[in-house]
Amino acid sequence: MIELTSDDRLWRNATLTTMDPTRAEPYGLLERHAIVVRNGQIRAIVPESELPAHVPQSTDLQGRLVTPGLIDCHTHLVFAGNRAQEWEQRLNGVSYQQISAEGGGISSTVRATRECPEGQLLELAQSRLARLMREGVTTIEIKSGYGLDVASEEKMLRVAGKLAQNNAVEVSRTLLAAHAAPPEYKTDPQAYIDLVCNTILPTLADKGLFDAVDAFCENVGFTPSQTEQVFRAAQALGIPVKGHVEQLSSLGGAELVSRFKGLSADHIEYLSESGVMAMRASGTVAVLLPGAFYFLNETQKPPVALLRQQGVPMAVATDFNPGTSPFASLHLAMNMACVKFGLTPEEAWAGVTRHAAQALGRKQTHGQLAAGFVADFVVWDANHPVEMIYEPGRNPLYQRIFRGEVTA
Repeated sequence: MIELTSDDRLWRNATLTTMDPTRAEPYGLLERHAIVVRNGQIRAIVPESELPAHVPQSTDLQGRLVTPGLIDCHTHLVFAGNRAQEWEQRLNGVSYQQISAEGGGISSTVRATRECPEGQLLELAQSRLARLMREGVTTIEIKSGYGLDVASEEKMLRVAGKLAQNNAVEVSRTLLAAHAAPPEYKTDPQAYIDLVCNTILPTLADKGLFDAVDAFCENVGFTPSQTEQVFRAAQALGIPVKGHVEQLSSLGGAELVSRFKGLSADHIEYLSESGVMAMRASGTVAVLLPGAFYFLNETQKPPVALLRQQGVPMAVATDFNPGTSPFASLHLAMNMACVKFGLTPEEAWAGVTRHAAQALGRKQTHGQLAAGFVADFVVWDANHPVEMIYEPGRNPLYQRIFRGEVTA
């Protein structure tokens, strides 16, 4: 029998989707269990039969389903403008090269973001974040990368920080200054990479504005040697790295990320077997982004079977951005990961809980219902976790709990 104090808060009589890999049941499911919370942390997971007769500060969930709070570990949430008309142009047969030559593509988002006042940028991002929070997201990664100069990248990261201050959500901020060469450096991308490494990265690191460094290593982005230069600059400052790699071609980006013990390699449609083996050895998470795959109508799929065979953890994220994945729905991303990439529903749930936590360097504290983890969890009017994947347009959220406090 567990002993309770006045500091304990309980959610009881629930079906818990613990996502604890040490449990034998699928999804780590436990029926008729309670979550004991103290000071924003899960103190214990206990069967109903082990609760005392009188339980103060308890909520009877009447058998409802509880999961860990969802984690969206790859987003570009902060930006101005949209690219809906460009999408229409592409559907009408206009090439991306022509759109870009006319000032479209990422350059249009950079221009709009640079010109947008910080307060308005915050309002735009707040609306997008609210949609994800309503689906049960309690932790989110937000990248910069649409500023591409010191002042604008700082503005984006400040907005991401304000979102964390203004909402019951944890925000992990990532510096993605090496996203693309801005217009003023189009003819000399190496000079821009030098600016990133020598000025943008150290200046914003000194201000404590980000938790990780990302780079777009691709034939339309930066070369492996330029990406390595960014990673070395981050490593010198003790900042973990991750990478947009192998999305459109195989350049060895995953091996590069793995060599730096990177948190994650993201997109990875063209990931090679050697890349998979390197990720397994380094503990780097494979972040799958099916929204971009779908929106770009791609055909090359990530090597899910090989990742599964080699035990590489697979996370799932929205990649919410204006150009290639305008979907602020993690439920939809989970559905796409199953339908398009062949994940099982249980793998998709692991992808937005414990594996997403690992991709953000939070493996020991987030993404599971277990003693010692943060008390971020979601109560659903549902019988089984597959329901949120099967029917992404339906949102059966009943309660959203962040650090032990009900927020919705």
